[in-house]
Amino acid sequence: MRSVLTSTGLGFFLVALTTFSAAAQQPAKTAALPDSGYVLGPDDQIVMHAIDSPEISDKPILIGTNGNITLPLVGRVKAGGLTVEQLETELNARLKIYVKDPQIAVTVAEFRSQPVSVFGAVGTPGVIQLRGRKTLYEVLAMAGGLRETAGSSITVTRRRENGEVPLPGSKVDPTGQFSTAELNVPEILAGKNPVANIEIKPNDVISVSEADSNMIYVVGDVEHGGAFTLGGREKLSVLRALSLAGGLGRTAKSEKARIIRGVPGEAKPLEIAVNVRRIFNGKAEDMVLLPQDVLVIPTSSRKVFTTYSVPSLVSAAAYAAIYHY
Repeated sequence: MRSVLTSTGLGFFLVALTTFSAAAQQPAKTAALPDSGYVLGPDDQIVMHAIDSPEISDKPILIGTNGNITLPLVGRVKAGGLTVEQLETELNARLKIYVKDPQIAVTVAEFRSQPVSVFGAVGTPGVIQLRGRKTLYEVLAMAGGLRETAGSSITVTRRRENGEVPLPGSKVDPTGQFSTAELNVPEILAGKNPVANIEIKPNDVISVSEADSNMIYVVGDVEHGGAFTLGGREKLSVLRALSLAGGLGRTAKSEKARIIRGVPGEAKPLEIAVNVRRIFNGKAEDMVLLPQDVLVIPTSSRKVFTTYSVPSLVSAAAYAAIYHY
């Protein structure tokens, strides 16, 4: 019985030893690196680092307009449409015929295949290269963010071959080649429209409107009269406009204020009476100024008035209102 047990124990020992030896011979598994997500395309420039393959190592390679690259030993390879990691896997598989244990690493030297054009009221307008998936807000941040002169709308235009802009109200242009959607800047700044933070695709065009047409003017007996941008807002209250202008002057005739508003198709502007004193005292509702409105605060004295740059349509009316008694 003892010899049987000994043989059995020896058998278990040999099996364990064999299993351990086999495991020891297996290469250690390394944690897989996360996929960069960057999809290679035409005009991208890549560099390959290859052990025991000096023919293709450390040489810049430009991906052709057809998405192909040509390498010694390997021949033509379709790189366009693959991520960096997928291209590495493809090249290592092809090189196994010639190299026992190929190890190729691919890096992108120049990103050129995923341009997005950002124009208008942003910090650094121009062309941005996408590197992996990016949302609208991320691309705007990459362009330096919205300037203070930003208007009230952002337009996203996309080639229909990349799909239509996934937003309510998106339209297709008459040629049928582009999809366009308009976003509301105040909603974006206030975080009220998370659906607007869409994924941006290569060759998208993002245009942020300038606030030239979104200006209001405060003239007359105020501390710092002039033109003020709505800063992405579509309207501004009288009190907020006065705060931008530094407040009323000492001799301001606030109960006789006027809003001068151009009327489309009409030569004569509309004049709206505003009693700023009653608004200050909480006895009247604050009024709303629209783009291109002129808020006129008359003075009770005949002091010299400095002319500000206001729309020619309403400049004469504004001047008259300032000295109106």
